[in-house]
Amino acid sequence: MKHILTTIDDLVERDGLYYKKFTDVPFTGDITDKTTQGTFRNGEKEGPWVEYQDNGQLSYEGTYKDGIQEGPWVQYYEDGQLSYKGTYKVGEEEGPWVYYHDNGQLSYKGTYKNGERDGPWVSYYDNGQLFYKGTYKDGEKYGVWVFYHDDGQVDSKGTYKNGKKDGPWVGYYPNGTVDEKTTGTYRNGKKVK
Repeated sequence: MKHILTTIDDLVERDGLYYKKFTDVPFTGDITDKTTQGTFRNGEKEGPWVEYQDNGQLSYEGTYKDGIQEGPWVQYYEDGQLSYKGTYKVGEEEGPWVYYHDNGQLSYKGTYKNGERDGPWVSYYDNGQLFYKGTYKDGEKYGVWVFYHDDGQVDSKGTYKNGKKDGPWVGYYPNGTVDEKTTGTYRNGKKVK
């Protein structure tokens, strides 16, 4: 007896669960085709999953538990270049994450706690120059932040409180002169003087 492989195209999604076409029973079984390898249990993705681009390059690899991303996860650009890597806990980012531009340069990195940015973060332009550095607290910008122009010169610097500019800020033009429009004292995100 010949075993018939199930492909992702043989399934339909309804209300967050996957079913074989023309059935009302959530699908349980393995999927193997040109672009997708993984397992469903009771209509939800379960266990290790690997997906490929149409050109054969790896798209992502990670694990699902009860249909939710769980554990280490790696995503790639269409050309195979690493896009990001990190860990999911019950479908939310958790711990250190690193993101890359499509040219391979580091884009940004930092830590998540319960799905929100928390702690020091840095970001870079695709030319490798620093774009910003600062700290998040419970998903909001907090404390001293410094932003840079793409040539490495300081763009602006100041303090955030509860995700909004608060206190003295200084802005700079790319040539290094002070930008009077953005320089001043801020309270609750608004310039007060």
